[in-house]
Amino acid sequence: MVKADTHVHTIASGHAYGTVQEMAVAAREKGLELIALCDHGPSLPGAPHRYYFSNLLVLPHFIAGVEVLRGIEANMLNERGELDLERRFLERLDWVAAGFHDDCVTPMSRDLNTQAILGAISTGLVDVIVHPGNPQFPIHHEVVVRAIAEAGIAMEVNNASLIYPHRRGSDKNCVELIKLAILYGANIVLGSDAHSPWQIGEVSQAYALAASCGVPAAQILNLTASGVREYLKKRGKPRYIADAPVV
Repeated sequence: MVKADTHVHTIASGHAYGTVQEMAVAAREKGLELIALCDHGPSLPGAPHRYYFSNLLVLPHFIAGVEVLRGIEANMLNERGELDLERRFLERLDWVAAGFHDDCVTPMSRDLNTQAILGAISTGLVDVIVHPGNPQFPIHHEVVVRAIAEAGIAMEVNNASLIYPHRRGSDKNCVELIKLAILYGANIVLGSDAHSPWQIGEVSQAYALAASCGVPAAQILNLTASGVREYLKKRGKPRYIADAPVV
């Protein structure tokens, strides 16, 4: 279904159940070619210290034959869209996801939640806005999707939001967001939000929802690993730029 899972958590997140090695092995067994590590940013209870993210450079680019992106699921902390990791760390990561969690910011009004996302996008550091359909944090859908499209970043359809009760009601919001993404030509990724090796690559609900809305395959970045790589090359990530120093 997909060859890249762009939203994967490890035990470093504090409430997940697989090591980096275990997640990579599980990905290989499911036929994935690429995964993005998205352990939670430091402000979420149980999440790793910010030095964890600066030290991700010690990981090899391939583990168990699977390409591993060094990333984060950063938390938006306020109506300005401030993220919970300093720019100097975020700039070194391959994949920066940003999302809301109520342990990090009290849900705000639709206007302020929207403003926060726009603020995060304006930093130029965010590669994907994750689980934007979460009804706990209402947003102005068209404003957000248009900003995502104009910035050339990606919008996630989060599989876990569609199957677990903590974000009940996400499906309706996701349909509206997907249709707007089609209208504005915004990039889409289907993320498992896997918190265990058994969940990795499981995006069947997200895929079915996107398909029901008629999303062109070319608009879903992670159907192929090369789609993700080309996207990150356009984003100017050193890992994918010829002659750039890569560690």
